[in-house]
Amino acid sequence: MCLAVPGKVIKIDDSNPELRMAKVNFSGIVKDICVQWLPEVKIGDYVLAHVGMALNILDEKEALETISLIRELGEIDVNSQTDL
Repeated sequence: MCLAVPGKVIKIDDSNPELRMAKVNFSGIVKDICVQWLPEVKIGDYVLAHVGMALNILDEKEALETISLIRELGEIDVNSQTDL
């Protein structure tokens, strides 16, 4: 299973027009993400990223809801689940 994760664009590097990159904040972890496929992305936008590529732009409400759900998943104690 693959998981795309929302993050907030904090910086865009346009120095290479063939490989547009951005610094994206994933709840305190900042990663370099390729935003080449999203020419309209701007600082402050939330993007959905998978394996270093931004796949699409999310509205802030949707991004924050997804982040909240991912955090809830992290709170599940797998060892206490008998149906897994």
